Amino acid sequence: MYRTRRFPVQHPLRLKTLALLGLVLSFLILALAPPSHARPESFSDLAENLLPSVVNIIAVHDSSDDPQDRGPRTGPRGEDFNELFRDFFERRGQRPPERRRGNAQGSGFIIDKDGYIVTNHHVIEKADSVSVRLQNGRELRATVIGGDRRTDLALLKVKPSSELSAVKFGDSDTARIGDWVMAIGNPFGLGGSVSAGIISARARDIRSGPYDDFIQTDAAINRGNSGGPLFNMAGEVVGVNTAIFSPSGGSVGIGFSIPSNLVRNIVDQLRTGGEVRRGWLGVGIQNVTEELAEGLRLDKPRGALVSELNPDGPASKGGVQQGDVILTFDGRPVLEMRKLPRMVAETAIGKKVRVEVWRKGQSQNLTVVLGELEDEGTVIASAPEKPNAHTKIIADIGLSVAELNNQMRKEYGFAQEQTGLVVTSVDPAGTAAEKNIRDGDLIIEVDQEKVTCPDDMTKLIAQAKKSGYRVVTLLVNRQGQHTWVAVKLKR
Repeated sequence: MYRTRRFPVQHPLRLKTLALLGLVLSFLILALAPPSHARPESFSDLAENLLPSVVNIIAVHDSSDDPQDRGPRTGPRGEDFNELFRDFFERRGQRPPERRRGNAQGSGFIIDKDGYIVTNHHVIEKADSVSVRLQNGRELRATVIGGDRRTDLALLKVKPSSELSAVKFGDSDTARIGDWVMAIGNPFGLGGSVSAGIISARARDIRSGPYDDFIQTDAAINRGNSGGPLFNMAGEVVGVNTAIFSPSGGSVGIGFSIPSNLVRNIVDQLRTGGEVRRGWLGVGIQNVTEELAEGLRLDKPRGALVSELNPDGPASKGGVQQGDVILTFDGRPVLEMRKLPRMVAETAIGKKVRVEVWRKGQSQNLTVVLGELEDEGTVIASAPEKPNAHTKIIADIGLSVAELNNQMRKEYGFAQEQTGLVVTSVDPAGTAAEKNIRDGDLIIEVDQEKVTCPDDMTKLIAQAKKSGYRVVTLLVNRQGQHTWVAVKLKR
């Protein structure tokens, strides 16, 4: 016989209640879930709204060689591409964009309905006249309000006959690696070109200046895109397209944009005063490596190590010393050396700033009144001749040194007040050679203690070994430039 399995019978009202609870739970899960960053089905609506705010920049050079489209200054010259695109248009029965000799083309974007336009400084640099072509084809004469070579930004002004379409800056600090972005510009004179991609990396240093903090993107950027905007999916400008890495001159998916938060600060200063004024600390700095951190008795590599100190600068007057590691500036941690110049530059001139430094194994708090940064030239001393003097071998790091006397000051060109030990020879198999210490270098300090005779150096090295340290730090003067070097001790 077969038995019938009985199932409990649910009351209709209970079933409705359970169904309602299920719907509520599903709604809560969807509402609390993180926002989706899936690729949009189309960029067309965003592009349509933003295209009128992006302009072509034409910089006329009346007395110069034929400049190429303003953008990355690598790869083939513009003439090669002009021939390519001339054929492109002629095959379609169209007239190619006019390109007069002495013109350079770039991109820009409108930030104010009254006619303020942002672009790159190198796009309009040394131009005899600048004009702007709008999306509708109208061309307007532009006035250069100001430019900043250090960040490669410039501000233009046009006088429109009607209201212009402007865009807003977004917060570049919230942009994340993997976010979708869209670039609009004037590559190779083909105005109104749109490309899309993602943010590939943040805080890139491409060694173009002291304030490098670029956003890297794989959105196609080519010659003529320079000065154009990089948009997020909300239609806000998060960067200004400035450079690409390319062996050919065309896009290979590695482009760099100036973050909008840096751009906004520079543009505001150009708009109000026509120039950029920056804070000045009066120090030369270098990165703190793991070995230097150990030699300086820091817990980990961080901060900016002071290698040069202007005797009349704000830092010196505030008590900062050569060999200090700047850990915090104006309440903000200095996580790595290259962050400090931008922090200082963005701080108001004349402001009293609290600076925390690491000095000889302890932290100290100082107060510095910032000065104003001005352009300064760098003087490099001529290479010194090898001295003929009594030397002492420092076997623990593999070099020989001699005390700096008047004869050697004359031969090397050192100032009369300069003291230290001259490196007379370096053992190729020693640890000093590994750190590129050379004959003629002047060692001024060992572990932040001044040395005036070879015995000073041997005593400090012996003291470091006795304390169990594996490295010592040397302050080295080479042709007028000071650098801190961490050298391993021989075991």
